[in-house]
Amino acid sequence: MHKHTVLDNKLNVISSRMRGMASVSLGVWIKVGGRYETEQRSGISHLVEHMLFKGTPSRSAKKLKQSIEGVGGAFNGFTSDEVTCYMVKVPAKHTELGLDVLSDMVLRAKFSPTDLAREKFVIYEEIKMYKDQPSEHVLELLAELMWPGNALGRPLTGTIDSVRAIKRQHLADFRNTYYHSGNMSVVSAGDVDHVELGRLSAKYFSKCRSVENPGFDAPAISRGASRVRFARGNVKQAHIAMGFYCDAGTNRERLAVKLMSIILGGNMSSRLFDGLREERGLCYDISSAYKKHSDVGEVQIHAGVDNGKAVSAVTAIIDELKKIADRGVSPGELTRAKEYAKGQFLLAIEGTSTRMLWMGDRFLTHGGIPDVKKVVDEIDSLSGKDIRKAARDVFTPGSANLALVSRVGTKEKQAIRRQVSRL
Repeated sequence: MHKHTVLDNKLNVISSRMRGMASVSLGVWIKVGGRYETEQRSGISHLVEHMLFKGTPSRSAKKLKQSIEGVGGAFNGFTSDEVTCYMVKVPAKHTELGLDVLSDMVLRAKFSPTDLAREKFVIYEEIKMYKDQPSEHVLELLAELMWPGNALGRPLTGTIDSVRAIKRQHLADFRNTYYHSGNMSVVSAGDVDHVELGRLSAKYFSKCRSVENPGFDAPAISRGASRVRFARGNVKQAHIAMGFYCDAGTNRERLAVKLMSIILGGNMSSRLFDGLREERGLCYDISSAYKKHSDVGEVQIHAGVDNGKAVSAVTAIIDELKKIADRGVSPGELTRAKEYAKGQFLLAIEGTSTRMLWMGDRFLTHGGIPDVKKVVDEIDSLSGKDIRKAARDVFTPGSANLALVSRVGTKEKQAIRRQVSRL
């Protein structure tokens, strides 16, 4: 499915040729994100990402966008806990232009002081936007609760104070530390030849040199006592976020957790959606998701309910968690979850952008890109015992972390604490 070459300067070049596709999706991935930041420099990865779109000595910010959009392409970037990615999707005949523009941004962004001052205000507004959205704010509170004192517990945007304190020299030092060829990968999906991609990558990144790369601190995992955090907001809904640590270390164990999460709350036919929305009418939407990091993982449950139904909703969620851990899943549920997981995976990698994103994430975060058939076969091989074991490993006594943004009173808070402690 893919080919992988390491250039002389240790730059990784990875491609998946999709013959007959009109497009090529290119990503320049850097193995750095929020987990690599100190508390003092929280948000610097995200700020650097923003600044790379503000221009280089040879291309203004407007010219960068026009170069890609002027040939019918699309331009984007993102920062996560462990990676930063800059990507374009262009017609296949413009592959070299796409790589030219990406390399110019990544290697030669000018970090203009005027642009930096302006972009800080943009990020301040982004930070305030998330605070004003209780469905987002509750997830930030959950992260603080689960990962205290660790970068995983801090927002990727940083705080207004931490972003305000970042100077131009800090950005330049950060780029010099992490934006080097040994910490970088060019990933492509679409109708481009791997040898040609390697030639272009060598052409545009040949002056980049590999240096030693600092790592990040592993978080402590605290079990044994459930933790609850309440935040009062002027909200018409109570926003619930529950989180559980996941120690799954093998691909098989991680896939079992993924299937368990699908059965629990991964789609509209899941247990939580059916039980809380369809049967009890407690919420409009509820979901469960498995979030994987390179060394740890977490299962999150997220719902918005009427303030007066917060206790009932938490009670119903805990009931479902105990049920799946105690009784496991039915053969029908397992079959549907397998087909859903396989279908979603195969549909996703049909597109050049989503295939490129999957390969980049797998390679940089998890250390390798599995064969597609192997992924499908591993999903098929999972049994009901695997799913029950995953549930019992994740939903252990005293393992629940719950954040709530709501207008509930003292009695309701006490009742919610009692329900969470039942697990």
